[in-house]
Amino acid sequence: MGGGVSFEWDPAKAEANIASGRPPFTDVHRFDFATAAIFRDERRNYGEVRKIAIGIIGERHHVLVYTERAGRVRVISLRKANQREVDIHDRYTESVRKDRRDR
Repeated sequence: MGGGVSFEWDPAKAEANIASGRPPFTDVHRFDFATAAIFRDERRNYGEVRKIAIGIIGERHHVLVYTERAGRVRVISLRKANQREVDIHDRYTESVRKDRRDR
C-alpha cells in the first residue's frame, strides 16, 4: 500500500486492544506494508475479504488483520507477532529478495 492510505477502526475495539496490553491501533500508520507478508484470511467466512499481514512497526514484528472498505483500510486486530509468525515473515522476505536477485 502506498502513502496516503486512510485507516479506520471501531473505537471500542481499539480501546479493548489497549486494555488487553496490545498495541494501539494508531500504530498502523507506521506499519511497513512494503515488506509485509500478506495473506487472505480464510479461517472462516467473514462476509468480506479479510487479510492477515505480518510486518514491521519500528523494530518489532506485528500481525495486522484488516479489510479494505471503500478505499480505506479497516483495522480489525493488531498485536505483536509470535516467533512462528516472525519466521513466516522472515522466510517471505528472504524469498522476495531471492526472486529479485534472480531476475
